[in-house]
Amino acid sequence: MEKLIITAAICGAEVTKEQNPAVPYTVEEIVREAKSAVDAGAAIVHLHVREDDGTPTQGKERFKVCIDAIRKVCPDVILIPSTGGAVGMTAEERLQPTELMPEMATLDCGTCNFGDDVFENTMPMMRAFGKRMIENNIKPEYECFEMGHLDTALTLVKKGFLPGHPMQINFVLGVPGCTPATVPDLCWLVNRIPANATWTVTGVGRNAFPMAAAAIAMGGNVRVGFEDNLYLSKGVLAKSNGELVEKVVRLAKELGREIATSVEAREILSLKKR
Repeated sequence: MEKLIITAAICGAEVTKEQNPAVPYTVEEIVREAKSAVDAGAAIVHLHVREDDGTPTQGKERFKVCIDAIRKVCPDVILIPSTGGAVGMTAEERLQPTELMPEMATLDCGTCNFGDDVFENTMPMMRAFGKRMIENNIKPEYECFEMGHLDTALTLVKKGFLPGHPMQINFVLGVPGCTPATVPDLCWLVNRIPANATWTVTGVGRNAFPMAAAAIAMGGNVRVGFEDNLYLSKGVLAKSNGELVEKVVRLAKELGREIATSVEAREILSLKKR
């Protein structure tokens, strides 16, 4: 098997310090959490940013400040800024980080229930996001919360509306209202991807580590972090994103998978550092 690429989703848009005091808001806290994850073995940091009071923002300048600060302490890390933002943001608001020309960015693959909210990603929005990424030579990480999202992404790639092969797909499983985090559902999804695609699984909440173990055994990659799960084990809050990454590293060692560095992850993902 190829080496395991670990992504750390360090803060997300919804989790708060009330839920876990270690959730980062300020630039300094975001850098701290990024470094803790990279030091523990993460090759990729999936990045949302916040205002100092915790309000989620897609502001280009805030992203630039955070990206520049992370680069100073983690020069080789792959950064994947979010274009999902927070529920209710407009498409243009969400697209702001793509103006910074990142090597990768997320691209959400369809509208879905998101707990009590609706996360809107219409076909016109997806085509607009794809056009921007093609123009700016940004590799998408396709975020699939539902089984139909994968078919949608494959169809739009085939028609030339989204950047094509080799695809990198992240299966986000266990969001309330979306595809559950089960091994049979993960197997169904993985069996539908193109032969040269790479894939990652994100298990939400208590599903984080069972899904990580399944992905490690199946030859896929893993995302963990405060965006998806705040706990190291039942009832035990993680003190940092690094602790969550360290647990994945331990699982990988037990199952015989080596951990990819950021340099090795770029090769696996067919990326060129900018």
